[in-house]
Amino acid sequence: MSSNQDRSLREPGSTRLVATLGLAGLLSGLIIVSVFEATRPTIVAYQAKVLRQAVFKVLPGTTHMQRLVYREGRLLVKEAEDQDEEALFGGYDAQGRLLGYAIPNAGPGFQDTIRLIYGYLPAARRVVGMEILESRETPGLGDKIYKDADFVAGFRDLAIDPRILAVKQGTKAAANQINAITGATISSKAVVRIINQGNARWLERLPAPEAAPPLE
Repeated sequence: MSSNQDRSLREPGSTRLVATLGLAGLLSGLIIVSVFEATRPTIVAYQAKVLRQAVFKVLPGTTHMQRLVYREGRLLVKEAEDQDEEALFGGYDAQGRLLGYAIPNAGPGFQDTIRLIYGYLPAARRVVGMEILESRETPGLGDKIYKDADFVAGFRDLAIDPRILAVKQGTKAAANQINAITGATISSKAVVRIINQGNARWLERLPAPEAAPPLE
């Protein structure tokens, strides 16, 4: 028997190789899906916990909170989480008086989606806090949107009218302006844009302070 014949007997055929690779790919896919489905409830629960904890950070003085959804032209209390339903949070003081709203929103950053939540006082029409919930911005640059203390502090007393503006570092001259981070201008402006978009979506839905949902 020739060496070529011996090699053809030892080497598997292309059909067998394709079938083996296909089976390996199928098994890998099933494992990945199984792990994702198994860990998804834990991930969702953790994200909900982080979101609720952030409410107290972005609304100073809050001692109680409740989840609110917009339905039939008004805000209603709904504590049950629903991933497909837009919601915000009402923050209340120890006497049960509404202080303001914590509004979650998300949008594209420089690298990927940025998820954040910010506190809003309707009576003053001001943002009073901002917390980044999720970001994959460039380490050492874009991640300064939550690591740069001065930038984060700029959202603790920020007018929203006519809209919030990110300006060049050191040039802030109005109550609705915030200094962008040098070297991370795109990420800084993305945060501002996400908040402005959240305001456009929610503020017209908010009731007058006297008609706000009471603490249940």
